Amino acid sequence: MLANFVRFPYWLAVLIFSMLAGCASEPLLITKSAAVPEGVDLSGRWVLRSDPDRQRSRVSSNQEQFIPPSKAQRPRRQKSAPGGSVQVFIEYGELLKITQTRYGIFISYDRSVVEEFTFGENRRVNIGPIQAIRVSGWDANSFVVETLDDSRTSLHEAWHLDADDTVLIRDIRVSKNEKETFSMQQVFDRQ
Repeated sequence: MLANFVRFPYWLAVLIFSMLAGCASEPLLITKSAAVPEGVDLSGRWVLRSDPDRQRSRVSSNQEQFIPPSKAQRPRRQKSAPGGSVQVFIEYGELLKITQTRYGIFISYDRSVVEEFTFGENRRVNIGPIQAIRVSGWDANSFVVETLDDSRTSLHEAWHLDADDTVLIRDIRVSKNEKETFSMQQVFDRQ
């Protein structure tokens, strides 16, 4: 048995170990459920609550300041978000229209940008030359979208209902190498 081990090429063992170690360190996105939880429907028209006590954001001290767009600025894509290119996948709006079907969800931001997500999807997405991997679907009663760019920066968005389905809460987190660099919570009231 020892003779067989000695004949095994050392370089092959190092190569296999390196490949396995490289795979283990790469963050993976876990596919979310395609099954809509019973009784959960995010559909409706929603308006961003202007109560500053309910809108909370946090940026780590070593990251640039992240300021959500105000009504006067109205940029569709935030260019100053901390982290990698995943920032271009964040959409904002003060007025949302959400349409939920059995298989997916459509989110319209201020009647100008519409994002479409398929429940249970796991695919490559791009905006111009920027590419990322995206998963979307259900985690308990929350609709979750996770996007991972090539610099290992991830965007996590979770949407859920509160207060007898009259309040929609959106949690946004940006993480780099599993370290959170930004988080924000938006609260929307049903119109």
